[in-house]
Amino acid sequence: MIRSDSLHISLEILGLISGIDEFKGAWRALGVLAPDRLLALRRVATIESIGSSTRIEGSRLSDQEVERLLSTLQIKSFTTRDEQEVAGYAEVMELVFSSWQDIPLTENHIRQLHRDLLIHSDKDAWHRGGYKTSTNSVAAFDETGKPLGVVFETATPFDTPSLMTELVTWFNEERDANRLHPLLLIGIWIVVFLEIHPFQDGNGRLSRVLTTLLLLRAGYAYAPYSSLESVIEQSKETYYLALRQTQGTIRSAAPNWQPWLVFFLRALAEQVRRLNRKIEREKLVLATLPALALQIVEFAREHGRITMGEAIRLTGSNRNTLKQHFRTLVEQGHLVKQGGGRGTWYGLR
Repeated sequence: MIRSDSLHISLEILGLISGIDEFKGAWRALGVLAPDRLLALRRVATIESIGSSTRIEGSRLSDQEVERLLSTLQIKSFTTRDEQEVAGYAEVMELVFSSWQDIPLTENHIRQLHRDLLIHSDKDAWHRGGYKTSTNSVAAFDETGKPLGVVFETATPFDTPSLMTELVTWFNEERDANRLHPLLLIGIWIVVFLEIHPFQDGNGRLSRVLTTLLLLRAGYAYAPYSSLESVIEQSKETYYLALRQTQGTIRSAAPNWQPWLVFFLRALAEQVRRLNRKIEREKLVLATLPALALQIVEFAREHGRITMGEAIRLTGSNRNTLKQHFRTLVEQGHLVKQGGGRGTWYGLR
């Protein structure tokens, strides 16, 4: 039984929820960004989310490598496990973004999302879409992909099916009864899901996909345009600590939800802050950039990067003119120069 009656709502939690919900309302009324600008924002956020979520679990692919891989997804042939995981994550995220209205929280849908998440992973073919059959525990990894050790123990394979049924039933009943704020409900659901760790592998990645799905279904329509996974990756130690502090108490008479919920809501608030900053920058760019510079920035936002050759083909301008525009865009903080010589390219800051 999940005991949310012991939940303590601190002033910090109330303030975080208030700020997030204020942005949620403002996003609905936004209307200042054209559809192509929103599409570009979503593409950048998607690349960041895929890269960060897979790196949290030990992948070593950079965002630039993820972006290059996404451009070849139609090939459907991936040579490394990292590439297989990125491809699966990308396809599941796109499914959630396009069809979240048709994916209610059920065990069948959770298992189907898990199967799709690992669809390209040869090593995981034997267990994808099915609950675990042997014990697993949560391990942390450093930035090089090296294991740091076990973070916490998880539910037994024997207990997993009944615990998942209980968790999904609890969520849907609580949502219908409207007893908890949606962000608290989602936060508690995710931390219990991770405590159960129902699948042999892929639980962390799936938990972040499910977080986005539940946010979208709760009306937080801005979620695809700013990467929550990137926020979590940049605070991994705090993430694992909050999980451990709460998960050790979940099966007690008085669970301590506070450590996890504070981390979760702070991460959501940072996601909102980053998106708000991007929107303000979009407005500024649209208002002040010369037409040629705006073309360059828009191409970089749509594709994740731009080279001099691409800029020449895009604009028809000569190299010297474009060099000056690139120099100005870098100086003003709109773009970051990467590489050197013939390998030079420009990405978003």
